[in-house]
Amino acid sequence: MQITTTPRLTLRELTVDDAQHFYELNLDPEVLQFTGDVVFETIDAARQFLENYGHYKKYGYGRWAVIRKEDGAFLGWCGLKFSEDTGECDLGFRFFKKYWNQGYATEAAKASLELGFTKFGILKIIGRAMTANLASVRILEKIGMEFSAFFDFDGEDGVLYSISKSKSEILA
Repeated sequence: MQITTTPRLTLRELTVDDAQHFYELNLDPEVLQFTGDVVFETIDAARQFLENYGHYKKYGYGRWAVIRKEDGAFLGWCGLKFSEDTGECDLGFRFFKKYWNQGYATEAAKASLELGFTKFGILKIIGRAMTANLASVRILEKIGMEFSAFFDFDGEDGVLYSISKSKSEILA
């Protein structure tokens, strides 16, 4: 199901048909370098993950496939994730390396923030990154998030950014 569009992108719900892309995205060690995630063992493992992904039903939102309008290419994913442990809504994104440094992540992240605040009624959204992941930190800053704190990111130095609905309205 399509969630939103931007000038260059369509954001839609992930489906089991995305398993091959999901698997391939997580195969690249550079893509996973700053995530704390591990590689899917098989395409079937990626498919099972997607089959069991319940965020859309449970919260109404989640991580979304990012599709380039001009050719239908699957660029990666971006979106929101609610954590019951902390009560926080987190913005995350992951793109194939060949699509880095083209503004796609920033465009998708900004659209995700707008959806979170306008469609889903979220009041505050956070973003986490390893301190060494300068590209992701820069994206969080570009979309208006502000530094909140340092934290332990799976044994690495991490930074926490956040933005509230009222702040995003000022930036619009």
